[in-house]
Amino acid sequence: MIAPLQPYALKGVIWYQGESNADRAEQYRTLFPALIADWRRHFGQPELPFLFVQLASYMAARPEPGESAWAELREAQALALQVPHTGLATAIDIGEAADIHPHNKQEVGRRLALAAEHIAYGASKLVYSGPVYAGMSPAGAAIKLKFTQLGSGLAVRGDGALQGFAVAGADHKFHWATAKLVGNEVEVQNPAVPQPVAVRYDWADNPSGNLTNREGLPALPFRTDSWPGSTAGRK
Repeated sequence: MIAPLQPYALKGVIWYQGESNADRAEQYRTLFPALIADWRRHFGQPELPFLFVQLASYMAARPEPGESAWAELREAQALALQVPHTGLATAIDIGEAADIHPHNKQEVGRRLALAAEHIAYGASKLVYSGPVYAGMSPAGAAIKLKFTQLGSGLAVRGDGALQGFAVAGADHKFHWATAKLVGNEVEVQNPAVPQPVAVRYDWADNPSGNLTNREGLPALPFRTDSWPGSTAGRK
């Protein structure tokens, strides 16, 4: 389908795919960057902008935190941002529980357009992404989380408390966490985990996270651990 387009020059690529790869999310960490490199090689454009959509929320929400192949696929997509001249538009907050194809394509397109302006057209000062996890530090029985892509600062979508955060101790068992903004950091804790070692955010098929920047762009899902997931070793 794509090969016949060679050797036409391209301004960029928009990629929206991954649902069928969720059961092999760990493998996708290798496959997706390889695809980007292959297309760039065939089109003779080593810096071809490559933008992609992170999987939307989908399926029934679960009452407790746990493993999720869809979360692992979203992580694999986010890891592809390590490839130069790539951009991600997350759909984590606009999915449909009963429909794999979210209806709100207009917002997906808007977020892709922001990424295109920044990456393909050089709008270097444009806020084009929601907050991205950048590091953690212990704070007694709590953990403080740092982010990049803050825009004008961290914010909470809607009224109420931050949602979507879970913490675990050395036993690897995750519990929902109480989370609060502390300036441009997030502090998370749960009394059931007095010595937390790991945090996950929006790590679910259909999560409820509401962390954004003040520009309204949602934070990307993340985990601080590297424990084997549900798709580890699948080929």
